[in-house]
Amino acid sequence: MAGEEYEPITVSRRIGAPASEIFQILADPGRHRDLDGSGMLRGVVSGTTISGVGEVFVMKMFFTELGDYEMNNHVVEYEPDRRIGWEPEAGRGHPNAAPEASREARWGHRWSFELTPDGPDAAIVTEVFDCSRVPEDERVDIDNGGIWVESMNRTLERLDGLCTRPSCR
Repeated sequence: MAGEEYEPITVSRRIGAPASEIFQILADPGRHRDLDGSGMLRGVVSGTTISGVGEVFVMKMFFTELGDYEMNNHVVEYEPDRRIGWEPEAGRGHPNAAPEASREARWGHRWSFELTPDGPDAAIVTEVFDCSRVPEDERVDIDNGGIWVESMNRTLERLDGLCTRPSCR
């Protein structure tokens, strides 16, 4: 990998709903479990609808190797109806949150969603996983983010279902 340029992992899907309606779901941590394609989210611990950069919302998580834990998500991108993103930090129950942890609690990776209107009632939604600031050895462990592509596709599929259901409009 040395000398190679890293590109964030992106997955896009056209969703038949206005960007404003899609954004409402993405900005509500209470809805994230509904759209999670990884199967790791268990629910929201704290956080209300996101309204700006600097906010933090906490999610309950589960990963086989770690069991139950929490992630503190720091909102780092926020442009209503266009873009939202956060950087996770290991929280309660995660081994990297312990004072004696060998790795940092905040690894430098970022999850974000970009919405590009495609007519009055549709948008192209792009989910982005950026681990460019993660140390190279750790990026190799996650295939530079490639391990998340399948989950990201499922997330956008689930988001599409949430946004195009008549009861959600």
